[in-house]
Amino acid sequence: MADWPEGYGRRVLAQVDSTNAEAARIAPSLTRPEWILGLRQTKGRGRRGRPWADPEGNFAATLVMHPTETPDRIALRSFVASLALFDAFVTATAQSTPFALKWPNDVLLNGGKVAGILLESAGFAGGAVSHIAIGIGVNLRHAPTPAEVEPGAVAPKSLFAETGVEVAPEAFLDLLAAAYARYEMQFRTYGFAPIRTAWLARAARIGETITARTSREETVGIFETVDSAGNLVLNTGQGSVAIPAAEVFF
Repeated sequence: MADWPEGYGRRVLAQVDSTNAEAARIAPSLTRPEWILGLRQTKGRGRRGRPWADPEGNFAATLVMHPTETPDRIALRSFVASLALFDAFVTATAQSTPFALKWPNDVLLNGGKVAGILLESAGFAGGAVSHIAIGIGVNLRHAPTPAEVEPGAVAPKSLFAETGVEVAPEAFLDLLAAAYARYEMQFRTYGFAPIRTAWLARAARIGETITARTSREETVGIFETVDSAGNLVLNTGQGSVAIPAAEVFF
């Protein structure tokens, strides 16, 4: 395989219940970061426990790692993964303008969702993190139907339907792993600041009115920025509000 990053493991499974579940099972035995690609997932999961549609030809993978930072810094790797996905798409299609990043962890293609990230962690007693699993799903070949997504959510798109580009899951993993390794090195060396700057340069709907919704409340405002802690910052008319976690609707 070309350009596989040094120091990262790679395993490809013909079928698995969930790559994030597999990551949790193998994490205790790993001594380095490991990519797990499931060519078929039977119980894929998205955010908030929602099922993730995973027809044949699409991409489902997880990077499992043993980071040593604090939980708040570890969570910033969703931005690292977003940038890696963006670069993998650009390399695969030789196009950048159709793609944009949607806070907190989606990639858009021509305004529709083409990829999502699910970051999960397990901890030791006392609050330290034992491992993280960065689950990534990509609609390489097929997109879910509108009935399969949450009402009001961004419409799903597939890479093939929108660009005509066909990429096999294993080939996409090679592109993604190489891009992730570059951004991970940058993150470890220079911190979140350059990751934040690069993410904002690719962000969707900055300067526009968006809605951030949690299970308890809804905030509508102009998308100003993402702050140094990774929070979404909205100008609501009564000042700026920093939101640590929410679903975003356009």
